[in-house]
Amino acid sequence: MLRRLRRNPRRFVLEATPAGSVCAEIGVWNGDFAAQILDVVAPSKLHLVDPWVFMTGVAYADARYGGGLAANQSAMDELHAGVLRRFAGPIAEGVVEVHRSDSGDAASVFADASFDWVYVDGNHLYEFVRRDLRLYDAKLKPGGILAGDDYGFPGWWEDGVTRAVDEFVLESGYDVVAFAAHQFVLRKPASRA
Repeated sequence: MLRRLRRNPRRFVLEATPAGSVCAEIGVWNGDFAAQILDVVAPSKLHLVDPWVFMTGVAYADARYGGGLAANQSAMDELHAGVLRRFAGPIAEGVVEVHRSDSGDAASVFADASFDWVYVDGNHLYEFVRRDLRLYDAKLKPGGILAGDDYGFPGWWEDGVTRAVDEFVLESGYDVVAFAAHQFVLRKPASRA
């Protein structure tokens, strides 16, 4: 198990999700995890949500999208174009839908209780993770999975992911399925009192 987690730390997240499900990935970058979702889960619908916007400012200097990997907006535009090329087939088949949008804005286009699971890996600053968890809570079906990356990893985001997730668990009543390999996997209660 440990060797498998080191090789592919997100694999166990995918194995916890139902085949043929309706899902969303918040924060797509170049589509590597989306490709794994398609391969392992074979979802009936996968929504890919990312603004592909280069962020300026000191807070983002080490972020992939603020100079850590991408150097400017042109690089972000090329990442977006690459995702469209990479998933052209599943997009044409209606399996994949790409939303070039801020995750908060994208949430408004999805019906409540429409997702079996959502993977949160967008802006890692506390306020954004907190917002994404709350917004996509409403979009999950009862018993759905809310998962994400970089839990327990302080990073440039000053532990924003961990703080937001821990708060959310205390406030929401979600069950913790796993905290492993810097991933979090939470299950929405089947019903709320």
